[in-house]
Amino acid sequence: MKTSTSLPKRLLQGSAALAASLVTAAAVAVESLPGGPAVNQTDLHPPVTKIAAEVQTLHYGLMIVCLAIFVAVFGVMFYSILKHRKSVGAKSANFHESVSVEIAWTIVPFIIVTAMGFAATKTVVAQKDTSNADLTIKATGYQWKWGYDYLKGEGEGINFLATLDTAQREMSNSGHPSGDNYLLKVDNPLVVPVGKKVRIITTANDVIHAWMVPAFGVKQDAIPGFVRDTWFKAEQTGDFYGQCAELCGKEHAYMPIHVKVLSAEDYSAWVQGKKKELAAKADDPSKVWTQADLVARGEKVYASNCAVCHKADGKGAGPIKALDGSTKVLDADKMVQVQVLLNGQNNGAMPAWKQLSDTEIAAVITYTKNSWSNKTGQTVQPSEVVAARK
Repeated sequence: MKTSTSLPKRLLQGSAALAASLVTAAAVAVESLPGGPAVNQTDLHPPVTKIAAEVQTLHYGLMIVCLAIFVAVFGVMFYSILKHRKSVGAKSANFHESVSVEIAWTIVPFIIVTAMGFAATKTVVAQKDTSNADLTIKATGYQWKWGYDYLKGEGEGINFLATLDTAQREMSNSGHPSGDNYLLKVDNPLVVPVGKKVRIITTANDVIHAWMVPAFGVKQDAIPGFVRDTWFKAEQTGDFYGQCAELCGKEHAYMPIHVKVLSAEDYSAWVQGKKKELAAKADDPSKVWTQADLVARGEKVYASNCAVCHKADGKGAGPIKALDGSTKVLDADKMVQVQVLLNGQNNGAMPAWKQLSDTEIAAVITYTKNSWSNKTGQTVQPSEVVAARK
């Protein structure tokens, strides 16, 4: 009998395929991310705040106590089972209740639990003490991004949105992730100074989110209609990462947190630069724009906020509806699309974008109405968005 491929040749081909897969795996190998997750991580994140260090110390201490109790209880149990089994001739004892034993097994656990609670109380109380903050920032959870407003301290008045970097989402859609910061890179990280107490006020615009940065020992729910707070004081500069820790919808995995801790001098420089940038973007809503200028501005707004879901070509993906050829985008009544951006639709599947400025909303609508195959020739002015908000 003759075969088309000999066994040695097939083995050689299989070995070559295996080698190629190993080379490919090595090429996309992921390294530990400083300030973020580590490869094969089994411990808590290295702490960069006093609270995080205290939480880690408590974790180790209570783990030792629990392990000691486990060994003692199960040691006595298995010793009794082996030492007093019937096969070695042990005779069962005949005794009744013992007041001393009952007192002991009540008092000893009480002392242990009380001691554990006492050890944790100082840290828990410190976690809740948000007084005397040097900087106060409101973190608002949106589906699916974070909005930051600097309310008090150096940088007061600064506000921006932090959204997953578009390239990260594209890697996820293609199924070819790469980089140590995969799904953790954002377009606008939260920036704070080192050695300063930062109070974070959390709330949400739609559903429950949670602001969590493990290296800071911080996790605080952000609940619609409620204001809660937490704090941290980073003791070293660098980049630190977290994620929304509350299941908030289908884009939950694409809602990272990136905090950049700078020296006092670098932070002051960032504040000055950011204020100049915001001042340049502060448009007069009564200004009348040309369609070309709105389209150019809208393209940038779309790339930063919309392309993550609707894709750069406007075709959408999966359940995300396409904007190219959309009946609402092509509708002769411009206010139809304005209302969608201001109020959302489909029970939050398309979130509201009220946090964008009137000019940004007008620009992105004008862009979508005059891009791809959409050639409506329509222009939405900021003043029309202002009127629709009322």
